[in-house]
Amino acid sequence: MTKEERLKKRHNSEKRFRFYGLASIFVALLFVLILVNNIFSKGSSAFMKTAINVEVFFDPELLDIKNGSTLDEIQEADFYDLTIETLLKSYPAKNLDEENELIDLFTTDAEIEIKNAFIKNNNLIGKKINLEITASDDIDQLHKGNYPRDLPEDRRRISNFQLKIYDNFVVDKKIIKNFNNYFFSNGDSRDPELAGIGGALVGSFYSILICLLLSFPVAVLASIYLEEFAPKNKITDFIEININNLAAVPSIVYGLLALQILLATIQLPRSTPLVAGITLALMTLPRIIIPCRASLKAVPPSIREGALAVGASKFQSVFHHVVPLALPGTLSGTIIGLAQALGETAPLILIGMVAFVVDIPSTPIDPSASLPVQVYLWSESAERGFVEKTSATIMMLLSFLIVMNFVAVYLRQKFEKRWN
Repeated sequence: MTKEERLKKRHNSEKRFRFYGLASIFVALLFVLILVNNIFSKGSSAFMKTAINVEVFFDPELLDIKNGSTLDEIQEADFYDLTIETLLKSYPAKNLDEENELIDLFTTDAEIEIKNAFIKNNNLIGKKINLEITASDDIDQLHKGNYPRDLPEDRRRISNFQLKIYDNFVVDKKIIKNFNNYFFSNGDSRDPELAGIGGALVGSFYSILICLLLSFPVAVLASIYLEEFAPKNKITDFIEININNLAAVPSIVYGLLALQILLATIQLPRSTPLVAGITLALMTLPRIIIPCRASLKAVPPSIREGALAVGASKFQSVFHHVVPLALPGTLSGTIIGLAQALGETAPLILIGMVAFVVDIPSTPIDPSASLPVQVYLWSESAERGFVEKTSATIMMLLSFLIVMNFVAVYLRQKFEKRWN
């Protein structure tokens, strides 16, 4: 083979390598776009809810309260009869079956929504108002185009009579789409139209906050000691090797550890952000130590030597000069570690965070769910309305992860110093 032929062969191989590299990036981006499009197309509708505009007459004969009642009196009052009468007046029904089908078009929390309207204005006795009451999940999915209405009646959860009522409401412009505030303010629910991520959002916040408070100082101090003060011997090498090994351990192992120690031995409350935060902190520790040590190692020895030359102690040279210069890499590594912890599901399932929790936790020791666990729970539900809720929760989780990774990159690029 001549020199020209070898040179041509080398150039061709370089061109193929560049082509394969660009092709792999293109394929990866294509799959990411397909995934994002699939999630957004299914989940974007969850941020809107369907409501039905009805006329509510606060009949004094059906209520045992009067104008100007206190909040406690209104909360204790029974609005059930008023709610049933209001719903039945929205469309004429001929018999009991049709009345039940008419009531099923509205959410099971219709009484609470009417009561909340009276709480906002406690002088409505004897008056009429127009109120937008949340529709049931079936009507919500039908109005969003996610429910097939061309199936035979025996294969639909919506009867022909309910379809007739729905069409009548659409013609009368009583069907309204509003922003779904329930999705952000409510906890979990068996009814898809009432289910929200409020509890999971607060639970994830508490868990990540506890994880940060526990893992960051311990990881930073451990990194400083191992990199700057620890003697170089077999014990230090053994510790470093095991830190690297712990970073590669599957997350479910940390869930088993927390299950045995935190729940079985110490007997901390199950399914709480406190236990979740401690578990995630154990998992995140080695993932913070490794980038923190790399940041400390990247600081040039001249910084240490210069500090020692002007009379600083070893402690002062490390904490006054080396650590501040290594902080950008440490922060970015910490944020990326927390972003990974935010998306963990397996260890949280093992500590019991798959429980059905309706209330939003007020403290870290209250039972709660988390965003990835909420995705897991809703993805197993057979209700059609939970499909869009699952995709919308994934969208929220991805948004948090993207923001956290963006902050990590920004901090590194803004504060990192280039050493020539």
